[in-house]
Amino acid sequence: MKLARRYGKLQLNGAYEVITTYNSFHGRTLAMTAATGKRKYQEAYVPLPTGFVNVKYDNVEAIKRATNEQTCAVMLEPIQGEGGVNVPDADYLKKVQSWCRERRILFMLDEIQTGIGRTGTLFAYEQYGVEPDVMTLAKGLGSGVPIGTILARENVSVFSPGDHGSTFGGNPLVCAAAYATLRYILDNDIPGKVNRVGNYFMTRLESLKQKFDSIAEVRGRGLLIALEFNQEIAETLVLACLGRGLLVNKVKPNALRFMPPLITTEKEGDKAIGILGDALEEIRNAK
Repeated sequence: MKLARRYGKLQLNGAYEVITTYNSFHGRTLAMTAATGKRKYQEAYVPLPTGFVNVKYDNVEAIKRATNEQTCAVMLEPIQGEGGVNVPDADYLKKVQSWCRERRILFMLDEIQTGIGRTGTLFAYEQYGVEPDVMTLAKGLGSGVPIGTILARENVSVFSPGDHGSTFGGNPLVCAAAYATLRYILDNDIPGKVNRVGNYFMTRLESLKQKFDSIAEVRGRGLLIALEFNQEIAETLVLACLGRGLLVNKVKPNALRFMPPLITTEKEGDKAIGILGDALEEIRNAK
């Protein structure tokens, strides 16, 4: 956000507003709480910092309507993770990028959850034929060692030495861990394996959908997958799966998210499907 505002100050006559989307998730600092388009995260912290406009996801016209002379950037998740693994239309990001280029505003992608092979390519944006001006990474970048980073195209990298920094910025131990992680992921084509196993797992979930009427939709990319139900049974399922040794995450009252390790195998996927099927059977029989 500092880079976006400095860009707006230098290139756009002081523009400072960033457009984000409903059901997004960008972090838990006060500013990112304002950026995150979820009222439940915002209510306890009002008044929130100004400079953020939330609009509907997967709707380029909503972004166009929200853009004005104070807009300096649009920030999106290529696929919304915390919002329920919401996959946009194939041309959404390309249309947003074109709009940003036309208006000379920054096209920013938050790949903290989708990046580093999670969706079957090294970065999720590669699947949509776009390239961001600014991208954030974290989570999988360090294989459990805490690191966060920002990447920017040279023509929008407006920081000069001393403009930005942090206590642990450039930590050599953490950077070594990130380098080792990326080297392993690239040398062993982990994104390709994620794509293969993810497709297999989604096929198995689709088979499960044929067996249980409570399953409404299977969606996702790679090993970022959601299972949506037509009933609010997610919390019950989380506990039922946990009792059987399977960790899943409730992202909505009626939706589960699967984010297994990138080295998950088809055999482990079969085991997960078996546990999930047993849990669903238990819930069905309890009615």
